[in-house]
Amino acid sequence: MSKIHVTTTVNGDTVEFLADPRETLLDCLRDKLGLTGSKEGCGTGDCGACSVTVDGVLVSSCLVLGVEAQGKSVTTIEGMDKDGELHPLQRHFVEKAALQCGFCTPGFLVAAKALLDKNPDPTETEVRYWLAGNLCRCTGYDKIVRAVMDAAAEMRG
Repeated sequence: MSKIHVTTTVNGDTVEFLADPRETLLDCLRDKLGLTGSKEGCGTGDCGACSVTVDGVLVSSCLVLGVEAQGKSVTTIEGMDKDGELHPLQRHFVEKAALQCGFCTPGFLVAAKALLDKNPDPTETEVRYWLAGNLCRCTGYDKIVRAVMDAAAEMRG
């Protein structure tokens, strides 16, 4: 099968790659662009480890084809920091020990940022609901929710 030329924006930069029409966006990000922060946990869209945003919409990149990124804007965990400065969510995850093995952390951070972009003042219930598609085997979720709530408060000023 012939490859398709894809031009897209990833983390604010225009990028190009050749993709097999059957390749997932996750595989293209990792294998073609070297952006390995997003992880494949399940390959079925159930764990959230591969979460990215496409045109501002939270998606499981294991369920999106790489060719579907054509002309769109993709944001990954690698796009969260600004000029080497951690995003408040990243900082609060570290400060609140909201991570252990770290495998799921990029997906949680991308999902939490997508929530706060839509709703800068979520309730704890809204945070838990929004992050329900992200699975963690280590933390028990409470520290993650607290980190998101505290980052949201900081970001609101």
